[in-house]
Amino acid sequence: MRAVQFSEYGAPGVVRVAEVAEPHAGPGTVRIAVRASGLSAGETYIRSGKMRDVVPVRFPYRTGFDAAGVVDEVGDGVTGVEAGDEVFGMTAMTARGANADHAVLVAWAPKPAAWSWEEAGGAAGSVETATRVLDRLAVGAGHTVLVQGAAGGVGTVAVQLAVARGATVIGTAGERNHDFLRSLGAEPVTYGAGLAGRVRALAPGGVDAVFDCAGGALPDLIEIAGDPARVVTIAPDLTAAALGVHLSHGAPAGDTAAAVGAADPLAVHGLGIAVELAEQGRLRVPVAAAFPLTEAAAAHELSESRHARGKIVLVH
Repeated sequence: MRAVQFSEYGAPGVVRVAEVAEPHAGPGTVRIAVRASGLSAGETYIRSGKMRDVVPVRFPYRTGFDAAGVVDEVGDGVTGVEAGDEVFGMTAMTARGANADHAVLVAWAPKPAAWSWEEAGGAAGSVETATRVLDRLAVGAGHTVLVQGAAGGVGTVAVQLAVARGATVIGTAGERNHDFLRSLGAEPVTYGAGLAGRVRALAPGGVDAVFDCAGGALPDLIEIAGDPARVVTIAPDLTAAALGVHLSHGAPAGDTAAAVGAADPLAVHGLGIAVELAEQGRLRVPVAAAFPLTEAAAAHELSESRHARGKIVLVH
């Protein structure tokens, strides 16, 4: 089958589509024939080498964490799903490989009818990341949260999930994306110099938490939050630890259905809530662009521009 991978750190041009052996579903997993899969900004950081001290890789490195498609193999011990079902979900963080013709998922949920394949293919990674960070920040009803980089793939989902929890959301973005953020339920604010003052004008009582999806502004975000413990970043900012900010990356420890044990993997990763919200029309997955699998390098280029509004996906 075809799969996207790279064999060295470097610019987007190191990304290639290779012929590799098909994976197969093992215990507690399902395999899908992929219709669409996501590209996360985190993987462009990994490919560039910026994350080599945080996320060491073995070459060749297969890309892709989330995908949607049709189940064609069901592993031992799996119930409630069968061949032919349309699902979206995630691979194991240690395996990845979702940007391929077939992918093995360790957590999945039924594809909402309201979502296109492109939306579903880019949903699970953003949902998992946003859920993980919002949980760590204990964002709930009555809270005010600032989402830095709110118009990106994770940011757009984080805004909607926080709103669904009953939080007031302020989202940073360029002015061209302000109306877009309002449509998602956030109060927009322009990023850059003077951000703290602009946020104070919108939230005189301060904010309870800051979710940094963009990087590069941690001192300002700490000032806004009042405490580095109330800031979580998913950007590869090497100053985070020194500043006391938690850098969150990857799914929770034990990221397979079997390892989750008695806990519901859909609850752990937020997929079940995402399905409910999608069916209620309260969660959409804005797609910035959809590229053929063979144009994965171009997708990486767009991601690195940091001008994509929503999720970048590969279609199969």
